[in-house]
Amino acid sequence: MAVLAEALLARRELLATAESCTGGWVAKVCTDRAGSSGWFERGLVTYSNAAKQELLGVSAATLERFGAVSEQTVQEMVLGLLRHSHARWGLAISGIAGPGGGTADKPVGTVWIAWAGPGDWLQTGHYRFQGDRDAVRRQSVEAALDGLGHRLLERA
Repeated sequence: MAVLAEALLARRELLATAESCTGGWVAKVCTDRAGSSGWFERGLVTYSNAAKQELLGVSAATLERFGAVSEQTVQEMVLGLLRHSHARWGLAISGIAGPGGGTADKPVGTVWIAWAGPGDWLQTGHYRFQGDRDAVRRQSVEAALDGLGHRLLERA
């Protein structure tokens, strides 16, 4: 978290988040840090498919074809987030935290994260976290923030 905050402050750039399974936990972790108003712009909790469509512009066709927990959906989430914010960097998370909701193809613990930034930069990560609902969500938050922090350092 410190790496991410310092990198954004040094660049004088803002972060926005779009969260589903983590329910705003990423935004909470960001804003728990004193001085976060200097680098954190906004966080949206788009838990339902309707919210993903209405607030982020995720297409109904994407949700129908690939589901809410997919690479395609988190890509559309993060790109829509950046279109609807003043941030230059964004991250989006969608997953199955459990205890129910998993399938053979997408078991509990399946999480997709997308990161986007300047110059049409877009990356995704696919995870299979272990543990109960709280553990899956905690690991998702850590992966999202650490992942973007490392990517910012790579692009320095």
